[in-house]
Amino acid sequence: MSDAALQQLARAAGLMAEWRDAANKPMVVEPDALRVLLGALGLPAENDAQVKESLAAHRHATRTTLPPLVTAEAGGPVALDLPAGRYRLEAADGTAAEGVVEPGKPITAPAEPGYYTLEAGSRQLVLAVAPVHGHRITDACLEGRAWGLSAQLYSLRRGSDQGVGDYAALEGLVGPAAALGADAIAISPVHAQFSADPSRFSPYAPSSRARLDVRHACPGDILGEPFDPPPDLKAELARLEALDLVDWPAAARARLAVLRDAFTAFRRSAPQPSHDAFEAFRAEGGASLHRHAVFEALHAAQFAEGRWHWREWPADLRDPESPAVAAFAEQSLEEVEYHAFLQWLADRGLSAAQRAAREGGMRIGLIADLAVGVDGGGSDGWSRQAEILQQVEIGAPPDLFNARGQGWGITSFSPQGLRMSGFAGFREMLGAAFRNAGGIRVDHVLGLRRLWLVPEGASPKDGAYLRYPLEDMLRLVALESHLNKAVVIGEDLGTVPAGFRPRLEKAGLAGMRVLWFERDGKRFKSPLKWTPGAVSMTSTHDLATVAGWWQGRDMEWRQKLDLKPLEKEENREAERRALWSALKASGVAQGKQPAKEDGATVADAAAAHIGRAACHLALLPLEDALAVPEQPNLPGTTDEHPNWRRRFEAPVERMLADPAVENRLRGLARARRAD
Repeated sequence: MSDAALQQLARAAGLMAEWRDAANKPMVVEPDALRVLLGALGLPAENDAQVKESLAAHRHATRTTLPPLVTAEAGGPVALDLPAGRYRLEAADGTAAEGVVEPGKPITAPAEPGYYTLEAGSRQLVLAVAPVHGHRITDACLEGRAWGLSAQLYSLRRGSDQGVGDYAALEGLVGPAAALGADAIAISPVHAQFSADPSRFSPYAPSSRARLDVRHACPGDILGEPFDPPPDLKAELARLEALDLVDWPAAARARLAVLRDAFTAFRRSAPQPSHDAFEAFRAEGGASLHRHAVFEALHAAQFAEGRWHWREWPADLRDPESPAVAAFAEQSLEEVEYHAFLQWLADRGLSAAQRAAREGGMRIGLIADLAVGVDGGGSDGWSRQAEILQQVEIGAPPDLFNARGQGWGITSFSPQGLRMSGFAGFREMLGAAFRNAGGIRVDHVLGLRRLWLVPEGASPKDGAYLRYPLEDMLRLVALESHLNKAVVIGEDLGTVPAGFRPRLEKAGLAGMRVLWFERDGKRFKSPLKWTPGAVSMTSTHDLATVAGWWQGRDMEWRQKLDLKPLEKEENREAERRALWSALKASGVAQGKQPAKEDGATVADAAAAHIGRAACHLALLPLEDALAVPEQPNLPGTTDEHPNWRRRFEAPVERMLADPAVENRLRGLARARRAD
């Protein structure tokens, strides 16, 4: 077989047959691995004949198909294969302009960013005109000295029994935070999960990124008065609320039972304005909301018979447009309505939290977290099969920290599917993220450039990088940021290719600068030298808290679970000395280095340290605001560590009023105001 032809096909499909690892060592993907991945991308490559046919088919599709959406920069050139003659551009508000297509010459994009319908002869497409950059932090907070908190939603408590944090608890947190001067609350992902399977709870492996997690919803005032659950459910919620860790299966069942009762009461006796608001929500959600509600109902029915993944369903139910699916939806009208109702409640709750944040004085408000992928067996995978990569998972190649590489058990968009659909799913996902937020955090923002693809069932080391249309995706992110007047933060941690961060900054995306990684050799870098157009942080959900790091709690966990690499105590002690020296140098600490057990004192100084950073926004995790030693998630573990389950002791009404916590936050606020 010809390896040259195989590599040519791989390049055409966006697969990188050659790449460099974290140590900058050149690597080559084995031909057999390329063949498997190409097959998963719909380009059979088992032999030379198939390679030749797949290459010809790919070229034909690329050359002869005008994409349904093209991106451009405002006022910039747009090179398109359009027939000579007149063209018409219509903006979203109905205003239109005309021009002439000259053979071999580009047309000029409008100066005003937005979505336009372009018509030339018999051809029509969407022209997405991006601004020079999206809505930056300094556009929202002019002086660029803002601060906020980051919170794992499930960890929050409020003054009633819920079993897990909810949108009402989030609404209760924003008021006290705003009163202390916070401009933002960044939250963990609230993408839709699987209502029929309460065992699923990782926020980074959702069913759909276009819909919300209904387990955090509550009835609120939809009945015109507070909804009171039956005694047995109230007792179960009280039991769950008393736990230190979220019991996700039990909490999900209890909360969904409450919401089921609320739905029954809503249909029977809710006031007309509530019914009108629900129907307006369904109309606005359209076919997309309907498909998700149908999926939820279908998934419950099929899972009850032992079929979890939609690819295991009967053939006529695998196609969302099939007559069998339409018949199921017609026969299950009330169940489909119930799942739409849950989405309405979730949307109301998140909207109320963002409204409370802005009314409380926050200039940004909520910052939603956009996960890098979805579970392929979920709603997005079923409803957008042509746009989502099938029979592969995304992950990470082998590196110094994991010699076997990583498979994350999730998938994402197909580059070819993005282009052929006019980026429909990507745009819907962005719209959902921005809908109830003043900003978004893009998880693993490197995924806009490339993702490590692993064939289903294969070892991560047998994967390869797949290129994505970075320029188009950045333009769409910038455009949606501009239209929604919302900031964008890109998680740009780890090994970042040269030139990538400047491209993000040019598009208006803020990077992340985390205390543990801001170093000059073995010394911690002065916060005054951190990147201005970025967000300063003490830590992230995947890293040790300040108190936990100082006390060595993260080392204890790694040693207990034999997670490599292991760190020696003498090395950590040297790190402690380096950190305390840096904290003193930035003017936020003084005196003798605290004892190993005194993580709270170091948390005080670390909060002020990120406040002194040159970054335009400082975000302090609630774990560090409260100086707790345990981190939310320990990468490389599942059940061995209580990932995504820890809850705080104090309810949101009192959490920030604790004198030690309030003092820590006021120290951060003062540091933000310092010259």
